[in-house]
Amino acid sequence: MSKKQDAFYYDNFAACAELARKATHFLKEKLTAYDPAKMEENMEEIHRIEHEADEKKHQLTDRLAKAFITPIEREDIISLSYNIDELTDKAEEVFIRIYMNNVQTIRPDALRMLDIVIACTEEVCALVKEFPDFRRSKKLNESIIRINSLEEQADRIYFASMRALHTEVGDVLEILAWREIYTYLEKCADACEHVADVVEEVVMKNS
Repeated sequence: MSKKQDAFYYDNFAACAELARKATHFLKEKLTAYDPAKMEENMEEIHRIEHEADEKKHQLTDRLAKAFITPIEREDIISLSYNIDELTDKAEEVFIRIYMNNVQTIRPDALRMLDIVIACTEEVCALVKEFPDFRRSKKLNESIIRINSLEEQADRIYFASMRALHTEVGDVLEILAWREIYTYLEKCADACEHVADVVEEVVMKNS
């Protein structure tokens, strides 16, 4: 397969990772200066980002269906594309849960968790950018370790936030709303780790 044909897959991964990064930064921007009155407008904007990511994923699957030879195994291409897209999807799901539950104020621990998610997403972008050189790269393993560490940090904040929610909040509806929001924030971090896992598997297979 030509380098140009190989580049399509790697460029698609990078473009989708960048859209995931854009989604998480948008989420942080709007939740930091939170205005419930603008949620419908914000929902439309993050959905546009998610839709663009879906289009990129469909372009990849369409190309893959017609390809005879691929730069890495087909299942790895599909898995990597799926997990990068999951990050964008889960970022949108956070917004959806905030909107559906009519949240009026943002809890500080959600912003702390989101900071970790953003750091994770930035590292995913760096990982995917380095991925085309996975057979020789010395940086991939460092990125994988950083993503795993960040995901563990997100887990710790998630556990602490859920504990505080159930011990400090008396409103049942608020508890139910924030349980969902925290869970989808944690899923964002999980999606980052899954991307790193796929990359690690590809490196192992080709060592």
